[in-house]
Formats: sequence, structure tokens, C-alpha cells
Amino acid sequence: MEIIGSYGDDGYAHLRALIDPSLARGLLCSLAKDLGRTVQPMTGKEGRPGVLKRPALQVHGEHYPPMKFFLWGLTPLLSQLVGRELLPTYDLFRVYRAGDVCRVHSDREACEHSLSLTLDYSDGMPWPLQIGKVPLPARQKRVTEDFEGEDHVSIAMQPGDAVLYRGTHRRHGRTEPNPNRWSAHLFLHWVERDGAYGAEARTEEGEPAAINFA
Repeated sequence: MEIIGSYGDDGYAHLRALIDPSLARGLLCSLAKDLGRTVQPMTGKEGRPGVLKRPALQVHGEHYPPMKFFLWGLTPLLSQLVGRELLPTYDLFRVYRAGDVCRVHSDREACEHSLSLTLDYSDGMPWPLQIGKVPLPARQKRVTEDFEGEDHVSIAMQPGDAVLYRGTHRRHGRTEPNPNRWSAHLFLHWVERDGAYGAEARTEEGEPAAINFA
């Protein structure tokens, strides 16, 4: 893995080759087998415009255990990169279609530290993620078509690449139309264990000590 940028200073960093492209495509193939059973449309929430202009296919990690294991498995590495002890909140898989855009927005408190991981593109054309350079004191619920003059960076990813960013405190989006017939992405989110949003963390039910191995 190659880290491009300073997450601590800038609030975002490009993680080149976070995972091997073959692993990214393998996870995509596994997900594709279950799409008919687990796909849900994405819609707007809280009476505000949705970040997408039309529904996208998506799967939540709670409906597909391998994704949840992936989220937990990356937690130690992400804690090291962030420099804080992190707890996972949720992850989701999403497929965008040709011409899709993602409006500029900031995420809810469960997305204090976020990772956008590219799994694959149908036509091999990177679709950049834009991140605002101005830190936000808190989440903003407004959704806009562009950055409205705010300085921002555009990061193009290959399969297996990721962008680590402060989802709640940095506006982000994909304002350029998707040039591929489809593109597949995994979004993973964490909060700091002892931070302001620690209560957003998800814990598994049950007590390991209660398991009887006899």
C-alpha cells in the first residue's frame, strides 16, 4: 500500500493498492451472486434531496456477512492510519450506472472516518471522488450539485485503491458523470472509541464467554 497525502493534516488521503485488485474483483463476484436477494434502492432521507439523482443498487453489510467481516478486519489498520482507536459502524456496497453523479454532501455522525474503496469499473475508466479542503465543525445536512466555489481535490482510483476521508467533517461527492457502464464501490465507516460519536459504534450481540466448546 502507498499512502498519498497526510490524513492528519488534510482530512483525506489516497490509499493506493489498499487491497490487491484480484481481491477487490473477487469480493465483487461474490456479491454479484447474491444481488437479487439483498439489493435495496437508495432514496433521499430527512426530507432533503438524495445524494443521487436516481436509485442505485446497494447492499448493507448487515445483510451480507463477508462485508461485515471485511469492515472489522480493516479496523486495526485504519486505527493505525488515523492514529486513534476506531470502532466500526457500518459498511455498504453500491453499484453506480453510466452517467450517475453523487451530489456534494457530508455524512452522518456514524461516518466520522470513512473509506471509499473501488472494486472495479466495467470499462476501466477511473471515476474520481472529490473531497472538500475546508473542514466542517459538524455535519451539514445540505446537499448541493457542486462545491459552490469551495476548494477541493479530485482523486482517481484504480480497482483496489481507496480514499480515507473525514466523512462527517469534509464535504465530498462525485460531480463528474460516471464514464463507465457501471462502477462498483465499497464504503466503510468508523468512529473513534473515545470520541464525540463513540455511541454510533455497532457491537455484536451475545457474549463470547457464553459459548460452550465442550
